[in-house]
Amino acid sequence: MYHLLIVDDDKINLATAKKALSSVYKVTAVTSGEQALRFLQNNTCDLILLDINMPEMDGFEVMAKIREDLSLADIPIIFLTADSDPQVESRCLKEGAMDFITKPFVQNVMLSRISHALELEALRRDLSAELEARTIHIKYIQEMMVIGMATMVESRDLSTGGHIKRTSMVVRIFAQKLSNEPDSLPKSFLDKVIRAAPMHDLGKIAVDDRILRKQGRFTPEEYSEMKKHSVEGQRIVQHILEGVEEAEFVKIAENIAHYHHEKWDGSGYPDGLSGEEIPIEARIMALADVFDALVSKRCYKEPYSYDKAFSIIEESVGTHFDPKLGKIFLECRPELQALYDSVCNDLEKII
Repeated sequence: MYHLLIVDDDKINLATAKKALSSVYKVTAVTSGEQALRFLQNNTCDLILLDINMPEMDGFEVMAKIREDLSLADIPIIFLTADSDPQVESRCLKEGAMDFITKPFVQNVMLSRISHALELEALRRDLSAELEARTIHIKYIQEMMVIGMATMVESRDLSTGGHIKRTSMVVRIFAQKLSNEPDSLPKSFLDKVIRAAPMHDLGKIAVDDRILRKQGRFTPEEYSEMKKHSVEGQRIVQHILEGVEEAEFVKIAENIAHYHHEKWDGSGYPDGLSGEEIPIEARIMALADVFDALVSKRCYKEPYSYDKAFSIIEESVGTHFDPKLGKIFLECRPELQALYDSVCNDLEKII
């Protein structure tokens, strides 16, 4: 049974409306905007019938306060009014009311308008849920495509097997630690960083196989060619995501691909940015990227011990890495060691 909240300071009107509706709906009746807001603090309803002209707080003020609360903002509101002025009716609709009912109430008209409003709201919710489900599905397909591209790139790079998956897991652990900080970054931002992490090396698509598949250290010329992957990565990420994803996520993914090799002291590439000139998402990615490179086997080196890897990162805080982020990353050591001792060892066997 639908639950209606009726708000009207006229007790006769309130009783009339309640009597007309109680046989069809569950009805809660209150006589002021303040009472309505108090009720909604601990309860919800399916529709609100709201009188416009009330003392202390009129209907427009009550509706504005309801719309400020995200948990209540979608509740449909029908205004109750004895005013037949078209400007009042226009304002009702302009400010977000679904409909209005004039006083004195005509029972059949009232029931019809309420039924219509509830049907429309149910349709809106169904469409919204369907749209959200489709959006999630599209994003999942897109992410799988991106991960597939990243894996394909990695399969050409003989030195970094499993790097994409491992760094993505490291970023997730690091983001969780960051979210627990007193002045933490917004969760929505950190979630986007986690989603964007697998794209950080997509630019290697543009690197020649003779370099990407080389077993051993690069010559200075080869290293210069390899470094171009960050700029190419930004271009590719933009091309893939622009117009499909929201602008903030596109920018985060671009920044991660473009700037994850920049260093705090300005000695990195491709642009030699320093300090907070480097987007924070790239500073986060840099720590995960370097950590995995240190503790993983490469064709030119054996994996470093955890002690040596964390010691190198600690020594590089303030030169390679953001001092604040570096300190927090070092606090992730128990979780990271557990990850590499279990999940990542299994991943290496699969790879």
